[in-house]
Amino acid sequence: VQLQASGGGLVQPGGSLRLSCAASGSLLDYDIIGWFRQAPGKEREGVSSITIGDGGTNYASASLKERFTISRDINKNTVYLQMDKLKPEDPAVYTCATGPRYHFLTRPYSTRFTWGQGTQVTVSS
Repeated sequence: VQLQASGGGLVQPGGSLRLSCAASGSLLDYDIIGWFRQAPGKEREGVSSITIGDGGTNYASASLKERFTISRDINKNTVYLQMDKLKPEDPAVYTCATGPRYHFLTRPYSTRFTWGQGTQVTVSS
């Protein structure tokens, strides 16, 4: 099991980015994949998750749900996080992870998860 995150970069406030999380092997071998983020000096926090089988999604807050969209492409073995209307509070290292689905987004430091490498998102004018 291996996850590879990519797609971060510099964007202006109000702009958009799409992050990708490429999984090793078939995406159908995974139960749930999600995104977490960690800003400098802050704790890591959950962002969004998707159950691979039925495509069910979850977001950590109403604000994130309004602006971010998580999706999966089974043929490409990839989970995406489309981030729109980016705000100054969104910059962080974004990391994808997989593991037991129970309270998935509330376990940002779970040792039972497999974590991908992070990708940096910067929001600045």
